[in-house]
Amino acid sequence: MPHPKARAAALHASPEDCEAQFYDALRDGDLERVMAVWADDDEIVCVHPGGTRVVGPQAVRAAFESVFAGGHIAVHPEHVKQVHAMGCAVHSVLERIDVVTVDGPQTGWIVATNVYLKTSQGWRMVAHHASPGAPDEIPEIIDLPSVLH
Repeated sequence: MPHPKARAAALHASPEDCEAQFYDALRDGDLERVMAVWADDDEIVCVHPGGTRVVGPQAVRAAFESVFAGGHIAVHPEHVKQVHAMGCAVHSVLERIDVVTVDGPQTGWIVATNVYLKTSQGWRMVAHHASPGAPDEIPEIIDLPSVLH
């Protein structure tokens, strides 16, 4: 059962609002705010880089608890490409991850797809699928509109 506080979140007026809260919560290591962006649906899906598919609110919560066991995540969404249609939005995101190693600051890239659905509680995430990018991948910068449809 999802934590009751997670469902008391503000209504998100747009998928972009929902996405902003998701990434802010990841950077803050705030599990309740991360879970507040998810739809209240047994079929929500999350795949972390190199991980297995987890389905349902309890499994998604457990996956993020595991991630936060190491602290917050210095993740920054960049080069977002969006497709919106009839109450559904799909965002392709390059996630820049900043870490400090023994060799100094390093930047890595994760390729993610976030899917949002317009619900009676506002826009909510229904899927987050993240895959590792190439170690030295530099995102392609092309002047295309961020909303494709």
